[in-house]
Amino acid sequence: MSTPASAPTTDEQLTAAPLLPWQLVVWDDPVNLMSYVVRVFRTYFGYSLEHATALMLAVHHEGHAVVATGPRETMEVHAQAMHDYGLWATIRQAPQ
Repeated sequence: MSTPASAPTTDEQLTAAPLLPWQLVVWDDPVNLMSYVVRVFRTYFGYSLEHATALMLAVHHEGHAVVATGPRETMEVHAQAMHDYGLWATIRQAPQ
């Protein structure tokens, strides 16, 4: 009996790609108040006032900030939640 065409030969090595984390990036916008962004970060992520404020200031001064890191599916859920709160958010793969 012959081997199926899709079966690996003995010369091939199969390795899984590393699971690199993804990042949730929140972008600055001219609409939302800084206090509102802090409240969203505290309410949704449970961040402390200090951490939420630091992230908001990074968004404000640098134009964006990475506010969460994790699996892609989780970051997609977080991005949708940020959109539901009226914030502009995207996801990207974390640098290696």
